[in-house]
Amino acid sequence: MVENVNTKTQKNEIKGKLVYEDKVIQKIIGMALDSVDGLLAVDGGFFSNLTDKLINTDNVTTGVSVEVGQKQVAVDLKIIAEYEKNIPKIYEEIKKIISDEVAHMTDLDVIEVNVDVIDVKTKAQQEADEVSVQDRITQATQSSEASLNTTKSEEKDKTQRVK
Repeated sequence: MVENVNTKTQKNEIKGKLVYEDKVIQKIIGMALDSVDGLLAVDGGFFSNLTDKLINTDNVTTGVSVEVGQKQVAVDLKIIAEYEKNIPKIYEEIKKIISDEVAHMTDLDVIEVNVDVIDVKTKAQQEADEVSVQDRITQATQSSEASLNTTKSEEKDKTQRVK
């Protein structure tokens, strides 16, 4: 007599769902784009630029728009390219870096990367534009303090000479 033993291996399958907030994907993309040669800035538009002019921020998500699905991501960027650099090459590098980094960190497929080149500048022009009002106030305060200290020192010297 042959006994039929029905042995089922039960896998304990844990159910759940992994979801990424848009800002997570935006941050991954913003940080990854730091290494793109010829990309001076990802631009967030007038209000974002106004905020950046008022205070110093390190917000890497500015100017990065994403649509995140369960398995796929679409990306829209507005960029400032460096003068005399090949913009189509910059675009290709942006697509590769975004696709590689998002896939590496999330297993999501980047299906679309749209880039709107809104300006072309030299590095010097971009650096000058990045100086915020906060930086200018700090510089003016330091300059005023130095001038005041010099004046106080000169007055002290005059007072000591009179005595």
